[in-house]
Amino acid sequence: MTDMGGKGLVVDLHVILRSGSRVLMGIRKNTGFCDGMYHLPAGHLEDGETISAGAAREAKEELGIDIQPADLDLVHVMQHRTGRLALFFDARRWSGEVTNAEPDKCELLAWFPDDQLSENSVPYARIALELIRNGKNTGFFGWD
Repeated sequence: MTDMGGKGLVVDLHVILRSGSRVLMGIRKNTGFCDGMYHLPAGHLEDGETISAGAAREAKEELGIDIQPADLDLVHVMQHRTGRLALFFDARRWSGEVTNAEPDKCELLAWFPDDQLSENSVPYARIALELIRNGKNTGFFGWD
């Protein structure tokens, strides 16, 4: 992890799976962060892995699918005021059937039109998806 002014930088990895104009989201549970809200498949970068390999690992852990790191396109970077950096990857292709591979952390999976996400979505993910739709590859959350 990188030191930024004495604070460790946390890198969050988000995987955007699309089916036409729909995006896959799941309801979080038992995580301590935004439980009961829809969110993209996501997790943290681990030591010793590249950002695309980490995103592919998260997709395997959470959805039971295989994504080659080369099939992930970094489409958005969001800086959080709290010192987190959120990276959003579009998956061009994957193999396997999408399943809820972590039912202890995810209540259910659902597909939403990317311009009609649930009002009950994690706020920064909603903002990031809107920015991505509008062609913006960077965004900020929690700043005045």
